[in-house]
Amino acid sequence: MKYLLFVFITFMCLSAEAQQTEYVDFIDVKADLVVKSIDNGIGGHVFYAFKVLKDVDSIFIDAKNFSQIEFKLDDGSILHEYDGKQIKINYQFKKGNSHTLTLGYFVQPKKAIYFVEKDNSKQIWTQGQGKYTSNWLPSIDDTNDKIEFDLSITYENGYEVLANGKLVNKEVGETRTKWHYNMQKPMSSYLVALAIGKYNKKKITSKSGIPIELYYYPEDSARVEPTYRYTKQMFDFLEEEIGVPYPWQNYKQVPVKDFLYSGMENTSLTIFSDDFMIDDTSFIDKNYVNVNAHELAHQWFGDLVTATEGKHHWLQEGFATYYALLAERDIFGDDYYYNTLYDYAKELINQQVEGEATALLDPKASSITFYKKGAWALHILKEKVGEAAFKKAIKNYLNTYAFKNVETENFISEVEKVSKQNLSSFEAEWLVSKTLPLAKMRASLKKNESITFLETIEEAQYLSYRTDDNGYVPSSLITELPKGYYTERLAVLREALKKPDYPTYRDLITEAFSSNEIKTRQLLAQVIPDGFKAENESLLKDASYTTKEIALYNLWSKYPKDRAKYLDATKDVIGFNDKNVKCLWLALALFTPEYNSAYNKIYISELSDYASSKYGFQTRQNAFTYINNLKVFNAETLLSLIEATTHHNWRFKSFARDLLKSLSEDEKYKEIIVNLQEIQKE
Repeated sequence: MKYLLFVFITFMCLSAEAQQTEYVDFIDVKADLVVKSIDNGIGGHVFYAFKVLKDVDSIFIDAKNFSQIEFKLDDGSILHEYDGKQIKINYQFKKGNSHTLTLGYFVQPKKAIYFVEKDNSKQIWTQGQGKYTSNWLPSIDDTNDKIEFDLSITYENGYEVLANGKLVNKEVGETRTKWHYNMQKPMSSYLVALAIGKYNKKKITSKSGIPIELYYYPEDSARVEPTYRYTKQMFDFLEEEIGVPYPWQNYKQVPVKDFLYSGMENTSLTIFSDDFMIDDTSFIDKNYVNVNAHELAHQWFGDLVTATEGKHHWLQEGFATYYALLAERDIFGDDYYYNTLYDYAKELINQQVEGEATALLDPKASSITFYKKGAWALHILKEKVGEAAFKKAIKNYLNTYAFKNVETENFISEVEKVSKQNLSSFEAEWLVSKTLPLAKMRASLKKNESITFLETIEEAQYLSYRTDDNGYVPSSLITELPKGYYTERLAVLREALKKPDYPTYRDLITEAFSSNEIKTRQLLAQVIPDGFKAENESLLKDASYTTKEIALYNLWSKYPKDRAKYLDATKDVIGFNDKNVKCLWLALALFTPEYNSAYNKIYISELSDYASSKYGFQTRQNAFTYINNLKVFNAETLLSLIEATTHHNWRFKSFARDLLKSLSEDEKYKEIIVNLQEIQKE
């Protein structure tokens, strides 16, 4: 965790922001804000209440690049200093005294709040994880200072405005509406959230009576059920499994365009990428269930109890990953649970083989370590101490440290108290060591029947399975495996596809084609085995956009004479939200001279349109990739690409910059790009 340093030469020197919590406790923040989309700005008045814990002659508030600031301490003007990052208030604060502070401000933030165009309307959303909320709301970046935030937000009529907590009032004016939200409990400032857009909502209620609001775009009513599928079941399961009631007044989920991540667990208000607003067909390959469960689990692990620093980040991400997997186990069963752990193990082994493994308590550990090794550690710990002791310890841990900050030892201590076990060896193996305890992982996996076929995790990593003396896969190996053995069946099929001259090859492939297992048929689509043309073509009819995409490209490549037939069969398929099938279809149509060449300009125009800012970055990246492969950039798409190099999503921005750099080295585009960049500057 990075700390902003700000040295104060005072009687009681505060040398780092984490130390301020020793001197002052901010109790609550009431913000009355106005959002101005016309200039991408936000401002208003913020009212702070705080108590002095020790004598000190200055305190500070984090505020990044604010253009206007006004102050009052206890209704009187007060001396303050501002360096563009923090506001320092100079005053002889005395232990035990309580104060109020009023701050007026305006800022046009460079990060943390994003103003996005969505279908000819505005969409505004925040992302504060890290220490970013102070870019749009003067606050305390230190995660160890938990504050009750109550937001009132004024914005244009006709929009939904969401914030943490419960909506207690709406004041509807002629052109603007003020929305009042109340939080009853404190939280770290990085969890403060705001989302504004054109939304409808569906209301459901948990078994315990918690109101749950599921937001969606008005045009996406048919996507609500597949997107939010299992939400109530997971909510009810987690409350029962964790043993501590959901800690907030309500729960809201809202999709936004071009989000930075899959989702973010803002207290009582999860914001997630609208790429997860999916239809029934998409659900098979790409659904919101895991992200949904993960962000929901964070409402306890991360929001209710928060790690003191990055060293203990696994207490948030490892726990959220583990409890999300438990919720999925409740839905999809034990085989799913153990096969997912098996997949996590392979990722962790790969990381170790590549020399990138770190300790779980390393603040610079990778996401794979924090999330997946953290989940494995909890899985092993539960097996070690027993389910009853584990669940009781979790309950005690959350109740003891509710609305507080925690370190790993706080959690371990609770488990030791309940289990009466010394966990030093567990800590050494799972939290401190870089090396994976593979033997224990292997033994745990073998407790599930669908994993017992695997001899070692190391073998699984390389998919090395038993073959006969000639190096062939015995036909009995696949036929004897129960249907639930997804990983093993795929491995056997993958080996079989390498040996088309083996006597039982046709039997194995015929059986695979008759399977309804999605991954099996996708593997066949990747290979398009010889001698099975009709069966290969049947893949285009599968209820899977991934299968359709893979099969379309490989059939088009393998059977050139039938390209028009395959294009006709898939001309109306769009695919996922990133238009994976449609973008591929347009590219293949343009690559097929004998297919409707008179429409090529229309195809190029459609592909170019997908590259424009009206679409999400996932769609745009797909379109740019195919446009580049086809070498059909024009002034319009080059302008879209130049614009994309300043996009707020860093992954997409990086992609756009790399592509523009490559094109700038091509004589065909070099001069055009320079001219367009000059025009854009003007």
